[in-house]
Amino acid sequence: MRLLFKFNLIFLVVFVAGVVGAGKVSYDLLQSNAKEEVLNHARLTMEKAVAVRTYTNEQIRPLLETQMKYTFLPQTVPAYSATEVLATLAKSFPDYTYKEATLNPTNPRDRAADWEADIVNRFRTQADKKEFVGERESGTGRSLYIARPLRITNAACLVCHSTVEAAPRTLIDKYGQANGFGWQLNEVIGAQVVSVPMAVPLARAEQAFKVFMASLIGIFVAIGIVLNLMLYLLVIRPVTALSKLANRVSLGELDVPEFATHGRDEIGTLAQSFARMRHSLDHAIKMLDT
Repeated sequence: MRLLFKFNLIFLVVFVAGVVGAGKVSYDLLQSNAKEEVLNHARLTMEKAVAVRTYTNEQIRPLLETQMKYTFLPQTVPAYSATEVLATLAKSFPDYTYKEATLNPTNPRDRAADWEADIVNRFRTQADKKEFVGERESGTGRSLYIARPLRITNAACLVCHSTVEAAPRTLIDKYGQANGFGWQLNEVIGAQVVSVPMAVPLARAEQAFKVFMASLIGIFVAIGIVLNLMLYLLVIRPVTALSKLANRVSLGELDVPEFATHGRDEIGTLAQSFARMRHSLDHAIKMLDT
């Protein structure tokens, strides 16, 4: 087995192991970063909803208290405002969804779907849980969702949601008396759910992975070519030439030319040793002849 072949065989093993190892690490890292990016977008959307709810409750609701005596205005409800604002945002980003999924909502549009109801029930059974993060398949592909519990912590909310008798007449006139009642203080009645598509960041991660792997393979190939050239020029070629001269000398050819080398590396040292050996052999043969 030739030296150059042995070298390339070892280099190929290292190359494959390096590409596979680097590919696994980089793929996992890029996928993790893509999921973290989606999660950050989801949390940002959630914080927007929380900000709208706070603004509505603290600034809008007090301004409309007088009008509320004559007609119920859903704009005073924090959940309604947050849903409306983010629904407007969804017109530009249709895959980004926000919902205040409720088991027994006043507004039918807030009723939890089956998978959302499962999340709400998890919050109800795990009272210390503040947030759930998960993935699900949607009509547009895989989506990541973040959910936070909707818990009745303000007794003022029960004015509209405890019993039909205690609820404002304007509320009943608008939504009826079939839904949205029977809530209890400190009860989890729903969950804020934000869904964000993963297709775009995952596609970017896949593209970055392909570029990285192509670059890595290109670098390995370039290094392999350079190393092969260096090995051939600095080792294989001079050693081959020296080997041919040594073979001719071993067959009794005394007129073999000197091996020309001016290097001080290992090849040069080997050539000098061969030259001394040859001179010693010539001297020994002449002594035998005399």
